[in-house]
Amino acid sequence: MAALKKGTKLTENPKDYMLRVRMDKEIVEKLDYLSKKFDSSRSEIVRKGIEEQYQKSKKE
Repeated sequence: MAALKKGTKLTENPKDYMLRVRMDKEIVEKLDYLSKKFDSSRSEIVRKGIEEQYQKSKKE
């Protein structure tokens, strides 16, 4: 097993993939608003949005 870096969080669902996305200022402002409103990270807001869209598409 590889040594863990100091500060590494142990989790059952590691986030091994990174995605870079281009956004305009308006979208970033909306993302930051949601992040503050729900006290979540930008990444968590994006993951939740993807999950919502995925669940919605399965119902169609």
